Amino acid sequence: MLQVTPALEAARADAAATPLDQIDVSNPELYAKNVHWPYFDRLRAEDPVHYCADSPFGPFWSITKWADIMEVETNPQVFSSFPTIFLGDPPEDFRLQSFITSDEPRHSKWRKPVMPGVGGDRIAQIEGIIRERVGKILDDLPRNEEFNWVDRVSIELTTQMLAALFDFPFEERHKLTYWSDIATATPAAGAAIMDEDQRRAELRECGMYFAKLWMERVGQTDRYDFLSLMANNADTQELIEDPNKLLGNLMLLIVGGNDTTRNSISGGVLALNENPDQYDKLRADHGLIKNMVAEIIRWQTPLSHMRRSVMADYELGGKTIKEGDKVAMWYISANRDDEKFADPYSFDITRGDARRHMAFGFGIHRCMGNHVAEMQLRILWEEIMKRFDNIEVVGEPERNVSNFVMGFKTLPVRIPG
Repeated sequence: MLQVTPALEAARADAAATPLDQIDVSNPELYAKNVHWPYFDRLRAEDPVHYCADSPFGPFWSITKWADIMEVETNPQVFSSFPTIFLGDPPEDFRLQSFITSDEPRHSKWRKPVMPGVGGDRIAQIEGIIRERVGKILDDLPRNEEFNWVDRVSIELTTQMLAALFDFPFEERHKLTYWSDIATATPAAGAAIMDEDQRRAELRECGMYFAKLWMERVGQTDRYDFLSLMANNADTQELIEDPNKLLGNLMLLIVGGNDTTRNSISGGVLALNENPDQYDKLRADHGLIKNMVAEIIRWQTPLSHMRRSVMADYELGGKTIKEGDKVAMWYISANRDDEKFADPYSFDITRGDARRHMAFGFGIHRCMGNHVAEMQLRILWEEIMKRFDNIEVVGEPERNVSNFVMGFKTLPVRIPG
């Protein structure tokens, strides 16, 4: 169940008292404090297709129920991904382009070349590598002392996975995490950021680093890392000629492989600690791990929303959404929709429909790396259960200040032994 805190109680009172047309779920502080839930509960119950006329990101529609989001996701002709998936608009002079911010035919043109990098054969090829690396990470953890699970496990594992997917120089792998954090720490997501000029400079450095690697991979058609696949496919040759296209697609792949899995890794530890009966079930039956992975992803919902731009007037939930409007599909709300999930605030590792979660999206933009994310979480928990009877959360987590990435800066834990 949802952990009741004084902050959550205050948010419940505020959500009930605020005039419906003044509710603004784009406020990043709601997510940093983990008090966004009552606002979405009210929207789903009273106004599931909700218009916010005034926000720091401009006016937007909130789509909060599972079925309505599915309708939007599966109609890309009306609900366009261009120019961005963030609520805020990108600056005209620094508009990165990628397949997730593109419609057909460019979307498939850029996406298909990299898909073998996360295909079944590639996953099978790297599974043993990831299991070996997971084992080393876990074996190096301290016993009987507090440490930050986010740094020692969540970030380290996903960074190593990213290095494998890009065949990135292993000794410099932490550049990937750094660039990912910069990419999502954008004003468009309400995140706390560094100076914007510095942020752009750091991202341009990322682009130049990868451009050099790209040129080294040209002609190496027997490799299946993301960069080699792009460098040797005619449909993605144009990327190297345009820094905004190259950087946009690189950052999409880096963020997609970093933030989602990284925060599910931390979220799973927290969920099991908040629900000790489920931890007991897991100890008694390790065969529940695969289903638990799906429930962790539903429970955590690593990316709270995706934005779409409306290309033509459209009727949804009895409302007319106008051409030119923007909508936010709130995955984090859909995954607590009681019309889709029984007792949605319960963390239940035996939940029969856990895989129907909305965290990976649907339609043409469904997360292409979903199987890699599930593999990492499955291997991690298989290896954890071989080693540790308990990973104990010993303090309050510190969460991201962002309305986009639902994640953690710190999660203090202790492993008895």
